[in-house]
Amino acid sequence: MSQLFKTVALIGKYNSPATGDPLLRLARFLEEQGYGVLVERQTAESTGVGAFPMASLEEIGEQADLAVVLGGDGTMLNIARALHAYGVPLVGINQGRLGFLTDVSADTMLETMAEILAGDYLSEARFLLSVTIRRHGENVHEACAFNDAVVSKGATARLIELEVFVDGQFVYSQRSDGLIVSTPTGSTAYALSSGGPILHPTLEAVVLVPICPHTLSDRPIAVNSESTIEILLLHADDARVHFDGQRHFDLQENDWVIVRRSSHMVRLLHPLGHSYYDMLRQKLHWGEKL
Repeated sequence: MSQLFKTVALIGKYNSPATGDPLLRLARFLEEQGYGVLVERQTAESTGVGAFPMASLEEIGEQADLAVVLGGDGTMLNIARALHAYGVPLVGINQGRLGFLTDVSADTMLETMAEILAGDYLSEARFLLSVTIRRHGENVHEACAFNDAVVSKGATARLIELEVFVDGQFVYSQRSDGLIVSTPTGSTAYALSSGGPILHPTLEAVVLVPICPHTLSDRPIAVNSESTIEILLLHADDARVHFDGQRHFDLQENDWVIVRRSSHMVRLLHPLGHSYYDMLRQKLHWGEKL
C-alpha cells in the first residue's frame, strides 16, 4: 500500500527540555516505518536532536506532506500561521495545559500516529483572519491570525474609544479595554474568558467580543465570516492590535484595523473518534459533580 504521507516534519515547542525525548522517539518510529523525517531547525537546535535532516519552516512548507507539532496550543497557533499558505496538514501532540488544538495524547503518541499515517483520521478545515492596518490612507502592516485579532489598550489604564463597521455599515461606537475579533477556533480562548460564545469550528462566523466595555449593553455579536470588519481607533493614549496574543503592532489614533477572512485554510487531522463536544466537556469540566 502506498504511503499517504511520504515526508513528515516534526516541530516542537522552542526551548522546552520536555520536547526532546518524545520528539526523538517519534522521529525514530517514523524512520523505522519508512517515512522521510524533517526536524524544524530551531526545534532541533533547542532539543539537541540533530541526527535527522533539519529544515526551516519555509522548507517544511515546500517539502513536507504532514507536520506534527509537539507542544501546546500556543505552539500550534504559531506553526499554523507560518504554514497556512502551504496547505500542509497539521497534527498536534499535547504537551501544554488545555490542548484545544493539540488533541493527541503524548502517552499514546506512537499508536495514534500509526493510525493517522494509515489513513485512519478525521480531517477538519479551519479558516484564519487576514488583518490590515491602514494609516492616512496607506496600508502600513499586514498579518494573519488563527485565533483572534485583538485591539486593546497598552500599558495605560485608560479606556480606548473605537467605532466598528461591518460590510460598510456602522454597528456601534465603544469605550472599553478593547475588542476581540475571533474565529471559531479562537472562541475558546481570549473571547471565552471575556464572555463570548463558543462557536463550533464548522460555523462560518466571526465573533466580536468587547473587553470590559463601559456600557453594559455592549454584547458579543457574531457576523458572517465573509464580512469585512473595520475598526476605527478614535482615541487612545496607548493601543495595539495583537495577533493570537503572540505578535502585535502599535496603533495610532485614526488608524483603521481591517479584518477579513483569509483565502487560506488550516487543515487539522484528528484521531478517529475525536469529538469536539467530548473535548469541551473534558477541558472545561462540564458535568462534573460539585
